[in-house]
Amino acid sequence: MKRLISLLLVMTLTVCLCAMLSGCGYEYFDITYRGTYDRSLEGTVLNVYNWGEYISDGSEGSIDVNKEFEKLTGITVNYSTFESNESMYSQLRTNGVSYDIIIPSDYMIERLRKEGMLKAFDPKSLSNYDLIDDAYKGLYYDENEQYSVCYNVGMVGIIYNTTMVENPPKGWSAFWDEQYKDNLLMFGNPRDAFMSAQFFAGIDLNTTNKNDWDRAARLLMDQKDYLQSYVMDEIYGKMETGEAAIAPYYSGDYLTMYDVNEDLAFVYPEEGTNIFVDAACIPFSCQNEAAALMYINFLLEPEIALANAEYIGYASPNTAVVNNPDYCYYQNEILYPAQEDMPKTQYFYDIDDDIRSYYENLWIDVKLY
Repeated sequence: MKRLISLLLVMTLTVCLCAMLSGCGYEYFDITYRGTYDRSLEGTVLNVYNWGEYISDGSEGSIDVNKEFEKLTGITVNYSTFESNESMYSQLRTNGVSYDIIIPSDYMIERLRKEGMLKAFDPKSLSNYDLIDDAYKGLYYDENEQYSVCYNVGMVGIIYNTTMVENPPKGWSAFWDEQYKDNLLMFGNPRDAFMSAQFFAGIDLNTTNKNDWDRAARLLMDQKDYLQSYVMDEIYGKMETGEAAIAPYYSGDYLTMYDVNEDLAFVYPEEGTNIFVDAACIPFSCQNEAAALMYINFLLEPEIALANAEYIGYASPNTAVVNNPDYCYYQNEILYPAQEDMPKTQYFYDIDDDIRSYYENLWIDVKLY
């Protein structure tokens, strides 16, 4: 009897493992496509490099974007992720892997473009490009619309736990407030961390004055006395479980955390905040440009863009999503604040090598102080 039970368990585990490995548990969606796709590139591979947790992956009954693209075109998607613009940049510069699609942020797109690391293409040739809101076309990092197609939009705000914070924070000053000592989190990357100090001190985010960066660095050193830790993706666990009281992070990620912990609340800082755009680009090392263009157009499909917008939780630049009353974040006041509620915002720009090296070295000093 025990042998029979053991045999049945082995068979069950084997079947489950095979199902997991083959992906046969995923049920494809009946999607109506706006664009036209063919299988002329069937059997080829598309290497996609994106942020972590930044595409609808089939979990909880959602569309698996990459599987649907593979089914539609016969192209195999080799998908990998990065944690920051800087780590992505480093991989492009030093790694032997060739990517066909990358999705960096605005200032990094500007930098990659200046350094000749992006391949020019015509977004207007994509049949779904007209769905991108004009507000997200021709931005400073790609004024002539030659290198990118907007994927997501976001702003940085302050997340706080209402059970741990008596008075809601109003601005960046909260991160230098002694009453929150050891309950504060801060960005673990230099550009965002410096941003908190720059807005707090009224310093331009893109200043080229080294004295300004010195001043911001001193504030960050002072801030360390109150911090629990520097974080990036670790913020989810800490805020969702109530390990920390206040943290700065991206608006869309707050909505994800709120789904887990409804004690969390969100506010845009009164001094102003960073607004950012992430966009799909084709790196110069691309080996499958035709597939890359097909994939970008696919991402703009109304049903695909909706699935991504709902999974990621960031503001969508796609009008088919924004104007869809069935969209779960339709007219959400955090993602799409009314004009009178819109915070003061500033984009990050690429900064010349001398200033970039200067603030990166200051950041090392801050972390080691």
